[in-house]
Amino acid sequence: MALPINIAKFEHLKASGDLPSPKGVALAIIRLIQDESSAIGELARVIKTDPAFVGRLIKAANGLVGYNRRAIASVQEALLVLGLPAVRTLALGFSLLSSYREGSCKAFDYDRFWTGCLVQGLAMQAITQRTRVAAAEEVFCLGLLARVGELALATLYSVEYDKVLKRTLEFRDISLVTLEQQAFALNHRELGAAMLADWGLPRVFHEPAYFAEAPEEAGYSEGSREYVITRSLGMAAYVADVCLAEERERPNLMARLFAIGAEVGFDRATVNEVCDGVVQEWQAWGSLLELETRVVPSFEELATKGEELAAGLKAEAPPVKEDAAAGAPLPVGDEIGAFDADSASSRAMRVLIVDDDASMRAFVRKILEAVGHQVIEAPDGRSGMEMALEFQPHLMIVDWIMPGISGIELTRALRQTKIGRGVYILIMTSLEADERLIEAFENGVDDFMSKPINPRVLAARLRAGQRVIRLQQELDRDREEIRRFAAELAVSNRRLQEVALTDALTGFPNRRYAIERVQQEWQVSSRNRRPLSAMVIDVDMFKMYNDSHGHDIGDAVLKQVAGAVKGALRAQDVVARTGGDEFLVICPDTGLDAALACAERVRFAVENAPLLLEGRLLSSSVSIGVATRDNVMKEPDSLIKRADQALYLAKSKGRNCVMTAQASRPGPVVPP
Repeated sequence: MALPINIAKFEHLKASGDLPSPKGVALAIIRLIQDESSAIGELARVIKTDPAFVGRLIKAANGLVGYNRRAIASVQEALLVLGLPAVRTLALGFSLLSSYREGSCKAFDYDRFWTGCLVQGLAMQAITQRTRVAAAEEVFCLGLLARVGELALATLYSVEYDKVLKRTLEFRDISLVTLEQQAFALNHRELGAAMLADWGLPRVFHEPAYFAEAPEEAGYSEGSREYVITRSLGMAAYVADVCLAEERERPNLMARLFAIGAEVGFDRATVNEVCDGVVQEWQAWGSLLELETRVVPSFEELATKGEELAAGLKAEAPPVKEDAAAGAPLPVGDEIGAFDADSASSRAMRVLIVDDDASMRAFVRKILEAVGHQVIEAPDGRSGMEMALEFQPHLMIVDWIMPGISGIELTRALRQTKIGRGVYILIMTSLEADERLIEAFENGVDDFMSKPINPRVLAARLRAGQRVIRLQQELDRDREEIRRFAAELAVSNRRLQEVALTDALTGFPNRRYAIERVQQEWQVSSRNRRPLSAMVIDVDMFKMYNDSHGHDIGDAVLKQVAGAVKGALRAQDVVARTGGDEFLVICPDTGLDAALACAERVRFAVENAPLLLEGRLLSSSVSIGVATRDNVMKEPDSLIKRADQALYLAKSKGRNCVMTAQASRPGPVVPP
């Protein structure tokens, strides 16, 4: 399944050098593991130079051996238990955690992000130890890095992402992904999956990382490995949400947690057992990594409390009386005639009553609930302010005179907030002097109600307020449609840009992209003083395939060659189709010897990948010219021309070979 990732944009971000990436010892560890000739002893020696990573590595290994076996005590044992792929990813994850503990994006909570990622990694490990769909040590790393796209956006676009995160608080009905797409034509799901793939995590991991937040989009068959990993990631993320939630919010999250757990085959007891174990590990790992953790009660206790709260809310539901003729429930107090045409449910509002008089609150509440409104109460202005920001009511009924903060002061304070500006506020007062009413309207009050309250007049005021609220909601929906259209337009533009930079036959980037990318890599090489190499690949005797077998066969040969080339290249290499039968490979951070070795792998792969067509085997081969940047070259074109010269040599030598026009390995790159 091809993920909707803007490859061109990702490669551009990667070339900028600003994406979160491993550093120091972690980078040395990753490079050693990529080198097939390196020995375990050499790897252990490098790891021991970082005592912090040694401790984390051994703890990760001990988390897998169980309680009935001898504890791991050495780096060598840990390497054998974990395996090199897991060690590489652990080094990557812990390096990012150490290097990006803080940043300049003010609205991005780095500490909460990393402790949440830790919980998600531990939860993935605990879940997978039961589902057995993958190696537990590898899914720990997957859980730790699954949200890395958010960190990357906060790092790349600190000021703009700060604004995006603040908008999620203002527009809670709009997803973070949508706002990211509008701002960057890229979202954290896409960017994170691309980074995981680029770091070498297999498809079975980086694809579920993309779909974890919206598993219904994946289309995986139920019970498949990808399905279980995706749902497990979703459950692990929700466990992190529960652990990081405020104490009073946790019980209300448990029913949803059990529903998510059922998707991976866990019953309530299993979910509670897994989560309790995750919390214990979280405390231990948090201390080791110097991350803040929280005290979380047993999950069974949270579940029981959640059920009690749900039962209490059900018991407090407004009473109904039965219509003897129709057998349908009617609201108690229907005689006030608030809704005589439409159903109460279609017109129901969230209403907050703020009054220091408990009897008045009860009286108004009874009227409102009788016609289907959802009502909460606040006994004073201060708590009314807090509840308004949390509950986000459509309408507030506020008493003018209250101890502490008056109704007018509360209204003025609310109008200074984004949420409060959209609330319809009706103030109750026994003072009807013109000056006082003018003061009320000037401070943001929408309507007033004289005391004592007349139920029929209150109903009329509510209908008037509801009309205003509906108009505002329609306006908000129109704005959302415009935002959605803008997001779709951004996606369409991005796809058009990708098509413009992609070769339709091979799926490789085209010549236009290659020219831009060479420029970028040349700048990175100049800035970092690192080597840069290039290969020009030409399909031998390609015209013969077209002349002898037709263009369809020629296209098939090109596809076969492209697949072999791509499979033989390294993760950091960039390949583009620059002509009919010609390809350009850009090799960042690569000297001449390494580029020649890579080119030989490519030549061998093409030679040993014959094409079977209509019962016939068609063999193919390529000639490759290789060049590396040296101190004589003044611009990127010089590098490509030198590789072209080498390609000419390869053809003159009889084709199906690799050549370079540079006699010896160049010295350090000195930018001109």
